[in-house]
Amino acid sequence: MSPAKGKAKVKTTASGKKVSYGQKGAKVKPGTKKGDAYCARSAGQMRSHPSAARNPNSPLRLSRKRWDCSGTKSRKT
Repeated sequence: MSPAKGKAKVKTTASGKKVSYGQKGAKVKPGTKKGDAYCARSAGQMRSHPSAARNPNSPLRLSRKRWDCSGTKSRKT
């Protein structure tokens, strides 16, 4: 299964829905300044989009998981 055009990853939920997320070609390196900047930006989106913040299969939550976000910081694995 391939992601939607311009997206990097795809996840199939338990109900069979296909969720595409992440920028195609972007390098994800948790624990870096770039990661911290992403986590800080997306933390604001978590506040302004509560339905996406509650849904574990939303592109926002899946991307934050990929960056290993903990609040506004990106953790090094």
